[in-house]
Amino acid sequence: MIPKVGCVVLTMGKRPEELARSVKSLLTQTGVEAHIVVAGNGWKPVDLPAGVQAHWIEKNIGATAGRNAGAEVAKGDYLLFLDDDAQLPTPTTLADLISTIAPDKKAALVQPRVIDYAGVSEPKARVPRLRAGDINQSGPATSLWEGGVAIRRDVFEQIGGWGPEYFYLHEGIELCWRTWNTGHMVWYAGNIAVAHPPSTPERFGEFAFINGRNRVWLARRNLPWLLVPIYPLTWLVITLLRVRSLTSLKKWLHGFWTGWTTNPGKRKPMKWSTVWALTKAGRPPVI
Repeated sequence: MIPKVGCVVLTMGKRPEELARSVKSLLTQTGVEAHIVVAGNGWKPVDLPAGVQAHWIEKNIGATAGRNAGAEVAKGDYLLFLDDDAQLPTPTTLADLISTIAPDKKAALVQPRVIDYAGVSEPKARVPRLRAGDINQSGPATSLWEGGVAIRRDVFEQIGGWGPEYFYLHEGIELCWRTWNTGHMVWYAGNIAVAHPPSTPERFGEFAFINGRNRVWLARRNLPWLLVPIYPLTWLVITLLRVRSLTSLKKWLHGFWTGWTTNPGKRKPMKWSTVWALTKAGRPPVI
């Protein structure tokens, strides 16, 4: 039976050429039945190819809620979330990804290796494990790059989708943790690639603030109470050791404090067996 995959491309309409290439790469996929949805986050999608569904989100509700909105209309037993500047480089990329999370497999969520448009692998920071090692080596993933991932729909719905409260940044870690908490594995497919341009996130202003806030929210939303203070404090130390800009640090610390003093949304603490599973996979949820 050919797998049915709902493909969600979230966009704000600011990268029309990249979006066109992203959609084209989805239309060329073989071995799957793909239902492609372009979700316009505060932008009404226009001039889409035949067979591609437009979904208009009237205002920018953030990457997390935007992906969830796209998933609600995308049809399929599996979901692919693809950034509007990401591409599937071969006609079998999607089928290859889905084969790693089929019902008879332990994994239910998969992230591929990231390459640039020229086919050169991205830095090891994109490898979702504490010790990146060989970027071509597949294995269990303990975090997640959100720009191109596939997940079984039943698991996605079981864990409640992407955390809308985050808006963006670190939401992939939560999706990863919560997938592990269902008893399924998260997989890094080093043998499968998705193309995405190199990106250097802005480390001042909004980025730094949201980074600090979401680190705290991750812990408060997902960890057993005993571990809640440890994860943010670990990242506080790491941030202080890495500091290169006082302006950025002040924004990060403001976000860090905000994370403790504001409502992070519904709490779903992981089981201690999940803590142990993540630890065995190479990254205990305290770093």
